[in-house]
Amino acid sequence: MEFSRDLRPSVLAGTITVSFRLWQRPQVKIGGRYRVGDGLIEVDSVELVPFAFIDEADVRRSGEADREALRRRAAHAGPVHDDTELFRIGFHVVGPEGTTASSTRPEWRGPRHG
Repeated sequence: MEFSRDLRPSVLAGTITVSFRLWQRPQVKIGGRYRVGDGLIEVDSVELVPFAFIDEADVRRSGEADREALRRRAAHAGPVHDDTELFRIGFHVVGPEGTTASSTRPEWRGPRHG
């Protein structure tokens, strides 16, 4: 999973634990490990949610100041309206520098809540 440079320190510090992506299909899988800068994250959940259903707690978990900032960041891949479905990816930091991430693109097995 790619994160912009300004978000990477917060991802690696564990203060950002959710990301919203405008993808045609999932690009990560639950349990998959992905390199972020000098660290590693593991995906805990992947689900499809309409933008209008994203609550303020998830906005904070994503590292954005407000819903409109989140909308702008997600919109780099296309317009995001209230009914636009985004992938909500929950994750946690699992490894320090030097840990090896999976290099394959795993198949997605559907939404998981938790």
